[in-house]
Amino acid sequence: MKQLWTRLQKKLLNFESISYVIFGVLTTLVDWISYRVMTRWWGIDYKAATAWSWAAAVLFAFVTNKLFVFQSRSLRPKDVWLEFAPFVACRFATLLFTLAAMMIMVDGMGIRQDFICKVIVSGISLVLNYVLSKWVVFRKVS
Repeated sequence: MKQLWTRLQKKLLNFESISYVIFGVLTTLVDWISYRVMTRWWGIDYKAATAWSWAAAVLFAFVTNKLFVFQSRSLRPKDVWLEFAPFVACRFATLLFTLAAMMIMVDGMGIRQDFICKVIVSGISLVLNYVLSKWVVFRKVS
């Protein structure tokens, strides 16, 4: 049991996973802050604000994931595109999940604290985005 725990710690507590959490938190802040600005200061509907804040967060996340988390260093336009396109596609999938979950909670369940819904959905999306980034976008190909 101790060996299993030690292996699990090594898998979970490494540079990649720790940096993903750090940059994931920063990406989430980009998402949340831009969402709050759009909904509270600019009066934009929560659905549109969700989409626009997603776009800002995706751009931030791509750069930080590419360079700092998964350390994919190639800046050749073709290589960047071959990572960017699936990255955006995977993030678009989690956007659809986010929008559906937000609409279910806010409109369907009548939860009026939309930002609380945003926090819950963001946590789930963080895990989904890591799995998709690691195994689909920035996978090491030998």
